[in-house]
Amino acid sequence: MPDVQVLVNDFLNKLKKRKIEGSLATARQTAELLRSVISQQRVPYRNQARALIDAVRAVGEQLIAANPVELAVGNIVRRVLHIIREEDLSLTTAAMAGLGLSAASDDEDDADQDNHPVLSAAAVAAAARSTLRPPSLQTLLEDVPDSAAVPHTSSSGGDSEGKSKSADKSSRTRRLKHDVIEAVNELIQDIATCHEQIAEQAVEHIHQNEVILTLGSSRTVLEFLCAAKEKQRSFRVFVAEGAPRYQGHLLAKELVTRGLQTTLITDSAVFAMISRVNMVIVGAHAVMANGGVIAPVGLNMVALAAKRHAVPFVVLAGSHKLCPLYPHHPEVLLNELRSPSELLDFGEFSDCMDFGSGTASPLLHVINPTFDYVPPKLVSLFITDTGGHNPSYMYRLIADYYSADDLVVQRRPPTGR
Repeated sequence: MPDVQVLVNDFLNKLKKRKIEGSLATARQTAELLRSVISQQRVPYRNQARALIDAVRAVGEQLIAANPVELAVGNIVRRVLHIIREEDLSLTTAAMAGLGLSAASDDEDDADQDNHPVLSAAAVAAAARSTLRPPSLQTLLEDVPDSAAVPHTSSSGGDSEGKSKSADKSSRTRRLKHDVIEAVNELIQDIATCHEQIAEQAVEHIHQNEVILTLGSSRTVLEFLCAAKEKQRSFRVFVAEGAPRYQGHLLAKELVTRGLQTTLITDSAVFAMISRVNMVIVGAHAVMANGGVIAPVGLNMVALAAKRHAVPFVVLAGSHKLCPLYPHHPEVLLNELRSPSELLDFGEFSDCMDFGSGTASPLLHVINPTFDYVPPKLVSLFITDTGGHNPSYMYRLIADYYSADDLVVQRRPPTGR
């Protein structure tokens, strides 16, 4: 796959050099790359799903290793692997339903249809699906259709039956790859529209004359607040500047441009201003399986202030940010250190960093972490593109997006005997 390998190498270089930032951009481009991998992958007649899974897993290992901090990359890789398994299961279920209907049609010749009603294709498919797949939230909500009789169709002979089975196998060979690509296209569309779907819920959470506090800059938070403004909600926004990158300045300017009353404050003033706030609304870098949040640095302080003053702490996150791993998992990197140049100008405090004085190490160290970890006990509500959820419910929601077999995507080191 020379064309795909060029795309993979180009994306790997961007991830390693941090040319792609933000969960939305990395998630969308990862999904598009995996779609290209699937489309150009040659699928054998047997074990088609396994061939696609191996191809996606091989690329996913490289992508995750290139930038482990961008958890959205691993999330999308696992989502695509789950899609392949689900589509293969769907085709298997349909095949079992067809076999069930065929067997039932043969039994009609020897039994009265009134005494032995034949299950419909939907009922057989639902029963087979519940047998092949472990129960999840989606399957629990699926209703198995009532038994319904189907019109009797007599068999046209062994030759036609063999041709029909051969045609079904050929059709299944073509459909798996097509269905997986269609499902990945839907995933890409969901990623692109997650902001709009989250913003539609703003009017349910922001009320008249409230004071909202946020920190830094987040497009999801921006669209959420502006959607409430469009619904004739009148409220004020306190924006903490989010040092040292001061992304809050950009958000405050954008909010003022869109007509929202905005107050810019320093990060150290959060505790002083939190008593005036009705709700804290922030974005997130990733949401872990235990309901914890990996967010821009400084948000743990805001969450502690909100907890101290009994202010609801609401986190906005698209489904592509839901990570099936726990914070203690060895594959998870909770943080990374950015360049000290964001804190100090070049040459400043140079006398404290002189290695020529014979000291083993400089007297001054500059630490510039990127993320904070907010434990689930400090989060009041998660608002995703599927609705609002309690932190204790996140693990159940995540279970519907990922398969247990795909939680570990990175290649395990060989163990010696």
